[in-house]
Amino acid sequence: MIPLALEFLRPERLWGLAVIPLIGALYLLLAGKQVRTTLSNRLRLVIPKDAAWKRHGAVLLALMSLASLVIAWAMPTDFTNQPRDRASIVVAIDVSWSMEATDIEPNRLEAAKDSAQQFVKSLPERFNVALVTFAGTANVVVPPTVDRGVVDRALEALELAPSTATGEGIYTSLEALKLVPPDPKNPDSVAPAAIVLLADGATNLGRSSSGAAEVAKEKGVPIYTIAYGTQNGYVESNGQRQRVAVDHYELSEIARRSGGKKFSAESASELSEIYKAIRSDIGYEKVPAEVTDRYAGLALIFAVLAALGVISLGARWP
Repeated sequence: MIPLALEFLRPERLWGLAVIPLIGALYLLLAGKQVRTTLSNRLRLVIPKDAAWKRHGAVLLALMSLASLVIAWAMPTDFTNQPRDRASIVVAIDVSWSMEATDIEPNRLEAAKDSAQQFVKSLPERFNVALVTFAGTANVVVPPTVDRGVVDRALEALELAPSTATGEGIYTSLEALKLVPPDPKNPDSVAPAAIVLLADGATNLGRSSSGAAEVAKEKGVPIYTIAYGTQNGYVESNGQRQRVAVDHYELSEIARRSGGKKFSAESASELSEIYKAIRSDIGYEKVPAEVTDRYAGLALIFAVLAALGVISLGARWP
């Protein structure tokens, strides 16, 4: 009945739970004795057959109510989701030529721009957002800022470039986080940070993305990777079609090694839903909170049900 993650401000009060099996055992002893000594065959015919299970059910509900009250008395605490007031998010976008593929209309890059703009606008206003792009090299396009308009305009102006250096994109994102301005209200505090990395291809230049992900893990910066595109994507090069399938394995490894999560999107609508999931994940933090009222409420519910069970023993229902 008590969740494993539950902690208590007054755990010594949980000894009160020991009385519950004693009461249950006493009830069973007295009920069995009463049946053996006072219940004649003629009485068995008079008493309704369903009275026993109603009586047992009422006692069980009463014991559950008592158990919930003891747990509430011990002042339980559990982890609950609380909106973050401040955080730093780096949006890192692959702008390699493979993002020109039209398997997602109008093409991967344009659809990625639109979804990223919606994501950035939806973040809490005190979240700092940075924009990093990577192809053959990686660049901090917008340092961490709370000005959503600057990020929006920078996303709109993204252009394609050759090669893919995903590892460099991660290292540059980590460098961008060093530029986060201090909180005026608490300049010594360090806000939590995360990288949202959207890419569609395998690294073919620069340092290892796995090594970069491990560095991010050491710094406590999870990476949420989004594998964007379908396996049928292609681009035109010198009059020939060149297939540009998504590399799911590399992006999975980046997420795993950094302590983040990996997502896949094969359409603009799926990408929007993924951004909503990421926003929900990074926009909240789990904090301990007292949940005494939760168990007091359960105790009340069980008590009411037990009372109804007792009433049903003597009531004549139509």
